[in-house]
Amino acid sequence: MTVPEPIASRVDEPLANVDLTTADEVDAALLESILAAPIEEWMSFLDPAQAKLVRRSFNGPARIRGSAGTGKTVVGLHRAAYLARSGNTRVLFTTFVRTLPDVLNKLLGRLAPDTTDSVDFRGIYGFALDLLAQRGCAVRLDTKAADSAYTEAWDARTRGGALDASGTTSRYWREEIDHVIKGRGIRTFEQYADLARIGRRLRLTVEQRRDVWSLFERYEQGLRRRNAHDFPDVILMARDSLRANPLERYGAVIVDEAQDLTCAMVSLLHSLVGDRPDGLTLIGDGQQTIYPGGYTLSEVGISLSGRGVVLDVNHRNTAEILAFANGAVAGDEYTDIEGSGQRLDGVETVTRSGPAPTLNRFSSWPAHDAALVWRVRDVVKLVGTSWGDVGVLAATHWQVNKTKEALVAAGIPVMPLDRYDGRPVDAVKIGTVKRAKGLEFKQVLLARVEPALLATGAPPASVSETDRERRDLDRRELYVAMTRARDGLWVGTRAEL
Repeated sequence: MTVPEPIASRVDEPLANVDLTTADEVDAALLESILAAPIEEWMSFLDPAQAKLVRRSFNGPARIRGSAGTGKTVVGLHRAAYLARSGNTRVLFTTFVRTLPDVLNKLLGRLAPDTTDSVDFRGIYGFALDLLAQRGCAVRLDTKAADSAYTEAWDARTRGGALDASGTTSRYWREEIDHVIKGRGIRTFEQYADLARIGRRLRLTVEQRRDVWSLFERYEQGLRRRNAHDFPDVILMARDSLRANPLERYGAVIVDEAQDLTCAMVSLLHSLVGDRPDGLTLIGDGQQTIYPGGYTLSEVGISLSGRGVVLDVNHRNTAEILAFANGAVAGDEYTDIEGSGQRLDGVETVTRSGPAPTLNRFSSWPAHDAALVWRVRDVVKLVGTSWGDVGVLAATHWQVNKTKEALVAAGIPVMPLDRYDGRPVDAVKIGTVKRAKGLEFKQVLLARVEPALLATGAPPASVSETDRERRDLDRRELYVAMTRARDGLWVGTRAEL
């Protein structure tokens, strides 16, 4: 294996020696000092345009969108503090990723400690479970029982029917139930028969939908026999509870990564504040959707009426990293939650430049792991970079575990992302791409990337619509992973035989 050339280090001029004569030079010096600080300091940095948006008032539900690196999450974080202070109200800040609220809570504690008692950071499932518990609603969440009920329902299907057509799999139809049917709270077949199925490529006839509905009904019956609930049930039960008995606790709700939520989740959160001024702020980016299915705000009954704001200046990524990430999803399409079709063109303003990302192909995974260890050791030699500024990401838990074994064997300290709470730590952060959503790292290493995901051009015409859909989701997840990198990006994969 040929070891890549070491990364050149750069020694910055001390801030005290800079002649600050203009506002631009002051801003540049401030930015330089923040870039050298631990990544957690950078994650709460606002530019002047973002600061204005934090204080902007909306006369109803609003949305802040923009591609990766444009500062959506940090705007939401500062907006939570602003609303808590100015409105003398309680704020709920929620998202799909379970561990991200802990990180944001710690960041808020550093930038606005006086507001921490007025802002609740909760994952959406944690919020729903706590609400039901406080109201005495019996919840029997049992994922193993749910898996068993689904397997039973799947095995009882008519072999060779619609559910076995077009290259579909058991997993595809489980996602259809979780994200499309239960994700919308659909109660009748008539509702499902007329549904647009946003985000799903495979077209279904009415008869095919009948087969899907029969699978869903068998699954629901299996859950009841097992006296069990699944995760979509938790959301639907909480939503229905709020409809019957509204909660007056919150004056504002901020939703980060809103595109990852289901229709029922957004409906639940909307019911907390309705259409009151500055009540609901949705933050997200359709091109970072990495879960199957989707929804539009019109399905929830939310109208933005001109209350949408687009951030188009990327402060996080260098131009080289962003161009590399955009190349991974060039030409892909997605449907935004506002209902419009979009293409991943990646046109925006970028403020920084840096070294080009590297795509590294290896003859074996052990060779890949050895090079990854070498790369981690090398990047921490850069001025202003420590172990805690490095993120090692992979698509699956198995890949994360194999990579973690290599790092630990080399004596490199590691911090699993499912244990990271936003406090600076002198250890390499490692976890799945999904767990890294909303986070940033100075240096990112993408481990054990499947070669097929890095292929350019359109897939062959023989590829099924369901496989195309999975490919789109996986490529967007790769895009998310790449854009977590602020200063440097390394991608490792196997050479195709």
